[in-house]
Amino acid sequence: MLIWAVVFAVGVYFVGVPTSDPLMAFGWLWLATIAWRNYEPWRTHLRFLRDWLPICLLLVVYNISRGYADGLFEPHVKELIAFDKWMFGGVTPTEWLQDHLYQPGVVQWWEVVVSLVYFSHFLTMPTIAVVLWMQSREQWARFMRRWFTLCVFGLITYFLYPAAPPWWAAEPQHGSLIEAVRISTNGWKAIGLEGAGNTLNALQIEAANPVAAMPSLHTAFAFMSVVFFLPMIRKRWWPLLLAYPLSMTFTLVYTAEHWVIDVLVGWAYVGVVFVVVGLAERWWSARRRTLS
Repeated sequence: MLIWAVVFAVGVYFVGVPTSDPLMAFGWLWLATIAWRNYEPWRTHLRFLRDWLPICLLLVVYNISRGYADGLFEPHVKELIAFDKWMFGGVTPTEWLQDHLYQPGVVQWWEVVVSLVYFSHFLTMPTIAVVLWMQSREQWARFMRRWFTLCVFGLITYFLYPAAPPWWAAEPQHGSLIEAVRISTNGWKAIGLEGAGNTLNALQIEAANPVAAMPSLHTAFAFMSVVFFLPMIRKRWWPLLLAYPLSMTFTLVYTAEHWVIDVLVGWAYVGVVFVVVGLAERWWSARRRTLS
């Protein structure tokens, strides 16, 4: 595992963070499972490819299709600004936070934390899924059904309701509707990984849909990664786990990646997905019992 960690760190430094490419992310995680269970025969390690390759291909299709989701309708933004201002007394939380915390040309210590939290979006869900795959195939299947359904619901919304984020609304070519700066990768400079931040910036520009703010899947993924485990742990630990989606929410709003309304809708999507998938699982189990 130490060897894997060193190789991964070198890869991030020279190549960049494995963000928008699911095949690269799961490749790193596959190597981690090999390092963790290096005593297993190769046929065991190859089961990873058998189980994960279809899912990776589906996620690749999701990423590609997401990039075309902004071509059907005009992006929405003014109503999102109006909602955030209505909810927070006439000013958007993004503008308020940046007015009080952001200093141009200066990397604050909390921006390092913010960049790490933002980057965690790209690895948290795959890492949880891989750990579940090694520990319990049943729980892994439950997790993957909810994850993929959440992605599908999000993608459908991106097609039907393209929504622009705060940084988009702040650009002059879009009317400078608010004053904000996209700063989600600023913190990399302070820890010597500016190249990784530049890679992530390039991927944000080239590979992502710029008007896929609603719902915030960044927050939805963080929330789902916690909610899935809440029934399995004691309630006294819930605040600790819930600190992660809350920190992701702060990160996204502060760095001008999402509006607060995007976050709330993302949380609501998680609730809907858990209800829908849970009902489908119970129906399927009852049907199997009937047929048997």
